Amino acid sequence: MTKRKTSLGAIALAAASALALAGCAGDPATPGSDGDDAKGADRAVKIAVFNGWDEGIAASYLWQSILKDKGYDVELTYADVAPVYQGLAGGDFDLVLDTWLPITHADYMETYGDDVEDLGAWNDEAKLTIAVNEDAPIDSLADLADNAGEFGNRIVGIEPGSGLMRITGEEVVPGYGLDGMNLIEASTPAMLAELQSATTSGENIVVTLWRPHWAYNAFPLKDLDDPEGLLGGAEGIHSVAASSFADDFPEVHGWISGFKMPSDLLYSLEDAMFNEYDGDDYAPIVDEWISENQEWVDSLTA
Repeated sequence: MTKRKTSLGAIALAAASALALAGCAGDPATPGSDGDDAKGADRAVKIAVFNGWDEGIAASYLWQSILKDKGYDVELTYADVAPVYQGLAGGDFDLVLDTWLPITHADYMETYGDDVEDLGAWNDEAKLTIAVNEDAPIDSLADLADNAGEFGNRIVGIEPGSGLMRITGEEVVPGYGLDGMNLIEASTPAMLAELQSATTSGENIVVTLWRPHWAYNAFPLKDLDDPEGLLGGAEGIHSVAASSFADDFPEVHGWISGFKMPSDLLYSLEDAMFNEYDGDDYAPIVDEWISENQEWVDSLTA
């Protein structure tokens, strides 16, 4: 069973202060500082990280390590979704690696799209889900309303500003007649803690979740069928940058624009960071994972 700690202390701090600095690493981005021609603005690359979205946390730490090795300084800042897009549009951040399109974060891209740059999808197998314990008595969202009592009349959600919660509240709940259930706005760590507790005690639970996520490896889960298609189909996980990013960091802009990561590698990295590891100092874990996947990592900046 999971030893999940997804930087609970750091994320709790970030929830209290949306722009709390999570950490930085590396040397100043000066040409030739690591033997390569690492050209960029004379400041750190500022990467925003959505609170609780583990695929983005994993990708951000991966690129922090890669860019550090190339002579760049990198700042990772945990924040909620809305402040990230505001910060990108205003130039406070350079990059976020966790924009889900065409559905989950569409509203934010419609609002800020003229002031940011979509660098393309690095994974195209993302999907929003409503998940239950594997031995739950139902298999479909169409059956949830009639069996709500089996789950304590609760759907355990994540951060209220997330696209997943918006779609669940505005589409899934009315679409499947779930208005009698309590959709709990919480946080990803709180949802995972409840999932852990229910699994340990053998209780039924309904949670908002998404793929790819390490929880599917750590807990006995199944996705409820969505016959109405209200959660949408597969999405792409996109890198989105400030409009100044290409000029400020042209080399990094090129690398991120070509970045692709298949789900099996992403699951492997997430598992190493959030399941096998019982701490929150991810840099050594990521460096070890990179050493085990060096050829693929080197190809990202080839």
